[in-house]
Amino acid sequence: MSRSFRLKLVLVAITTFAFAMVAINAQATYGAKISVDEPQYLLTAQSLIEDGDLDISDELEDKKYWAYHPLKLNQQTIDLNEEGQRISPHDPLLPLILAIPMGLGGWLAAKLTLALIAAVTAAATLWVAVRRFSVSESIATVVVGMSFAAPPMTVYATQVYPEMLAALCLVLGVGLVTSELKRPQLLWLSIPVTALPWLSVKYVPVAFALVFVTVVLLRKKNLKDLFIFGGILFASGLIYLFIHQRIYGGWTVYSSGDHFINGEFEVVGRNPNFSARSRRLSGLLFDRGFGLVPWAPFYFALIPSCVAAIKWRVKHWSVLGVVTVTGWVVATWVALTMHGWWWPGRQLVVILPAAIILLAILSEKHKVWRWYIFSGGVVAITGWIWLAVEAQTGRRTLIVDFEETGYPIYRFLFSIFPNFRDFGTKSALLNILWIALSVLSILPFLRKGKAQNSTISPELDETLSLKES
Repeated sequence: MSRSFRLKLVLVAITTFAFAMVAINAQATYGAKISVDEPQYLLTAQSLIEDGDLDISDELEDKKYWAYHPLKLNQQTIDLNEEGQRISPHDPLLPLILAIPMGLGGWLAAKLTLALIAAVTAAATLWVAVRRFSVSESIATVVVGMSFAAPPMTVYATQVYPEMLAALCLVLGVGLVTSELKRPQLLWLSIPVTALPWLSVKYVPVAFALVFVTVVLLRKKNLKDLFIFGGILFASGLIYLFIHQRIYGGWTVYSSGDHFINGEFEVVGRNPNFSARSRRLSGLLFDRGFGLVPWAPFYFALIPSCVAAIKWRVKHWSVLGVVTVTGWVVATWVALTMHGWWWPGRQLVVILPAAIILLAILSEKHKVWRWYIFSGGVVAITGWIWLAVEAQTGRRTLIVDFEETGYPIYRFLFSIFPNFRDFGTKSALLNILWIALSVLSILPFLRKGKAQNSTISPELDETLSLKES
């Protein structure tokens, strides 16, 4: 690794950490800097460091959340036995990681730890983009650094959710899957794959996607190591189910939640309308409040970047495609809602490192899209700083009324994107318009011939030429 590349990795990590600090003291809701599910993770971390267990009944009774949430708390849990044991319906890996920081410096140290994790995730994404997908160092540095300084990545660098840790597991998994995949790499790969369900059961499909592409790549090459890999994952799966049955009383943590007393799988919905949820396929991008594009316009290039990667036959494009599609499917049909008491994009953060790498590939090969992505990043970062200042001065919050920000560009975008919470005729027509624009944006990549304005690295250009010949 060259010295210049090491400096770029450090630069991206420092930039990510610095922009995360912009909102570390911002109001999540009026009267509290930490709200909704965040206190649940911190209470469990407190219990682990103080009591050595997951039972938060005493923390709830003593209102230990008062230091960071001086409001009435939705306790979310039920008594699991006659002693009144209460366990938060959230998987324990994040609280376990935050336990020591919580013990040393409380909620602020926990948020600083998450910001450091985000910095590592950004650096890992840059490394994978350059070393596994041959994106030039300079362009990858700009795209990755910009993406992690913009929402939603910078938001979840300090909000207390497992999303950023899951994104780190994802990008490490992608880096390992696209390596030589010998036995040491497979053993390392088992760690992020195993960790994802312990961060949240909703990440199981993404973990499975990593396993699936590994099996496809190795099925005719190294069956012995593949069986070892499978055996490790099978054993870890049994341990996961056994511990959840013993501690939470069910197959998932939702068994201990007061919202799911009629069955833990109500977390998907009591009577889910999967046909209606199909609107989220575009809504996750274009919803004016909870879509990616109104807050970070450069994500409009995501669909063209996927099509371009296939058109240009970028090495390992299928790995990025499989994990991205899997995460999108979960956010579309499995998640209870794409809206909620959290910052927009939460359901997609886990797979956004893969999406960011796709954007970096497009930026390198296509000059017009490169400048669109760069300018969209400036818009997104400026908007985030604007809102963070508002949230620290009491005019807005990061959860309750962020859509009312006074940022002029967002106010304009808000008016031209559809509202998926009130999907009337106007929103339906706007949705059709943005889908049509997306289709138009990919038409140039469907034409025969090589892409114009190609500035891809010589190594990948040579690979593409060999394949075309």
